[in-house]
Amino acid sequence: MKKGNLFVISGPSGAGKSTVCKLVRKILRINVAVSATTRALRKGEVEGNEYHFLTKDDFENKIAKDEFLEYAKVHENYYGTLKSEVENKLANGENVILEIDVQGGIQIREIYPNAKLIFFKSPSLEDLEKRLRFRGTESEETVQLRLKNAKEELEIGKGYDETVINCRIEQACTDIVNLIEKYTREN
Repeated sequence: MKKGNLFVISGPSGAGKSTVCKLVRKILRINVAVSATTRALRKGEVEGNEYHFLTKDDFENKIAKDEFLEYAKVHENYYGTLKSEVENKLANGENVILEIDVQGGIQIREIYPNAKLIFFKSPSLEDLEKRLRFRGTESEETVQLRLKNAKEELEIGKGYDETVINCRIEQACTDIVNLIEKYTREN
C-alpha cells in the first residue's frame, strides 16, 4: 500500500493557521493531526478538537515515554505532536497535515525527509500585530513575546518548501489546497 503524504503548516501565532487548516480539512477531507499543549484552553476551544490540553507533568511524562514525534517549548508552553496522531494514518495511505511551530517543522523534516513544509504568514508584522490584538486572548506581554518570536520564525520559514501569504483566508486556503493536490499527484 502506498504511504500517505505528510504536510507541515507552520507560521507565526496569529497568522491564521488554525482557521485555514479547518477550511482545508473540510475541502480535502484530509487528516489534521491534533497537537498537544500545556497552554490554557481558550474560549470556544474543545479538548481534542483544537488541541489535547495536558498538564506540564503529563506532557513531560509523554516526553519521557517517547510518545511525541516532535515537541518544543514555545511562548512558555509545550506544544507537540503525538506519534499516535500520525504514524498509523500515513501507513494506511492517508495524507496528514501537521499544524505546528517552525521548531517542530524542522524536527519533522529530520524524521520524514519527504514531508512538505508550508510556511504560512500574514502580509506584514504590522498586520500580524493587529490580528493578535483583535483576538483579545493575550496580555500585552504575550503579544510582544509572540511578535518577537514571529521575527525568528520568519527567518526559519525561509527554509520551508513553500510560502503562503494570508492576505485573504479564502485565497490562502485555495493556495494550500493546490499545493497539497500538486504534491499528492507527484508522489
